[in-house]
Amino acid sequence: MSVNPLKPVEPAAWTFLSNHAHVLICIAKDPNIRLTEVAELVGIRERTVHRIVHELSEAGYLSVIKEGRNNTYQIDLTKPLRHPLEADHDIRAVVTPLLKKSRA
Repeated sequence: MSVNPLKPVEPAAWTFLSNHAHVLICIAKDPNIRLTEVAELVGIRERTVHRIVHELSEAGYLSVIKEGRNNTYQIDLTKPLRHPLEADHDIRAVVTPLLKKSRA
């Protein structure tokens, strides 16, 4: 049995990143990922992932490209973080360091 490096061994009581950030990171790691896989990795329901993807898309952070029956996702890394404390940083500031760590 293989261990998924993205899935925590024990569920954490809390995390530093929101579910929106977790969904974005999963998509950044694999733009062709299925939302059922995202739900499993993040530990939330698939319906919640669909809602998050819709919200991110509506806000311009994420584009959904239909390819037959599948979707490919594209993140706009230049969009600012939404909270006033982080608004002077863009999404790249959160996503890029985590991608480098996972690919090392």
